[in-house]
Amino acid sequence: MNTTRRETDPLGPLDVPADAYYGVQTQRAIINFPISGRLPDYALVAAAVNVKKAAARANRQTGRLPENIAAAIIQAADEILGLRESDLRQTLIANFRVDPFQAGAGVSHNMNTNEVLANRAIEILFAGGVGSGQRGDYSVVNPNDHVNMAQSTNDVFPTSMRVATLTKVRDFLPVLDELGETFDERGRAFDHVLKSGRTHMQDAVPIRLGQEFAAYALTVRRARARIADAADLLLEQNIGATAVGTGLNAEPEYITLVVQNLAEQTGFSLRTAEHLVHATQSMAPMLAVSAALRGLAVDLAKIAEDLLLMSSGPRTGFAEIKLPARQPGSSIMPGKVNPVMVENLSMICYHVIGLDTAVAWATSRGQLELNVMMPIIAHDVLESLTILTTGCRQFARECVAGIEADEARAAWLLEQSSAMATPLAPYIGYALAADIAKEAVKTGKTIRQLVIEKGVFTESEVNAILDPHELTEPGVAGGFKYEPKMPEGYKRPTGPVGGGG
Repeated sequence: MNTTRRETDPLGPLDVPADAYYGVQTQRAIINFPISGRLPDYALVAAAVNVKKAAARANRQTGRLPENIAAAIIQAADEILGLRESDLRQTLIANFRVDPFQAGAGVSHNMNTNEVLANRAIEILFAGGVGSGQRGDYSVVNPNDHVNMAQSTNDVFPTSMRVATLTKVRDFLPVLDELGETFDERGRAFDHVLKSGRTHMQDAVPIRLGQEFAAYALTVRRARARIADAADLLLEQNIGATAVGTGLNAEPEYITLVVQNLAEQTGFSLRTAEHLVHATQSMAPMLAVSAALRGLAVDLAKIAEDLLLMSSGPRTGFAEIKLPARQPGSSIMPGKVNPVMVENLSMICYHVIGLDTAVAWATSRGQLELNVMMPIIAHDVLESLTILTTGCRQFARECVAGIEADEARAAWLLEQSSAMATPLAPYIGYALAADIAKEAVKTGKTIRQLVIEKGVFTESEVNAILDPHELTEPGVAGGFKYEPKMPEGYKRPTGPVGGGG
């Protein structure tokens, strides 16, 4: 039994595995680009197959593609997409073999798609009594002439990468909704927990733990909005532009129909680009999505750092919050538990930031009528979406949802804070408040103790001024209802006082 079949392309003959649904041009790409050992993202495979299906439908509607060939291509596409029952589905998907690090523009990925659909269509037609049924018999269904009819890699790949990215964004946005709501839920649970604020990694005025978590929730929601806005730019498609955006070999009717068909198949409100040459040249929409993902990654990395600091300990750090214990943290230190979910999220964020840098450079390298760096742009944006989707889901469920507050520890640290002198400044002025703060640091006494010892306020007065709730809301704590007894050498200030950062 032959293990290979011989196919020919413009470069000459080449052996292809006999059972492969891909053909000679895919085989050349497999030989030329054994770079990462990775297969294309299924979202990109499905998007390209959907483009081919939409094109076959449009070419059938214009009368250019024979009905039986169009039907076979559409059936093959539906088998890959899981829209038609087929035992072959996983086999067909496994025949998409081109490494993401491939030749420019995505020619190899496009031809891989053309060849798989053509060879499966050949089998389908043979079952209907047409042709030899042998894979590679392109006299029946030709990858270029039939599957790629009225198309070029230069409009197929940009359209595919946009649709694939839209699909991934659609899956990602609910995950961000979940993460934001999880932060909000913890914020509500922690709204009564008073703790020391910190700026410059030094003591600052009090804040409620719930206020911090509510801020994290808003950060996530705003990042989500930026990603959704950027994704809207991907709705413009250049399919029908063919090689350089002029639409050569694609009838005007086809250009309209193919986008309508693709919109119907994907559920996205796709539209033909305002200017096909521009849409073929520019990768700005993909860059916008990548930049929005980078912005989210930066925000999440900052939140992760905050959680690491607040949970540091358990005995020698801040230890104001407790993260869920997910696995042992050391092979040598018994009982050690590390903040693994926070560390995991941080690594994801750093990787996304790096991927965005690659996307930015690749976007800038589009010469004249085409950006040939599209494969790496597609790969990096889709990878960012993949790892952020799974990473944020795990972070919400396995970390944030289980965070607990150590109220006693947070309250104790707050009482030790030298910044507790700040609420006194409107009463006694910045200079005396600063001296009391310095003395507190030097002696280890609290601000409350020193103010009472010095007779500046009575215990009931200072307790009212340092009321926990008032310290975390706008206004002057105590409402200027108390008259300080100024120590010798100090004069009570007049007019508005206090401030500083």
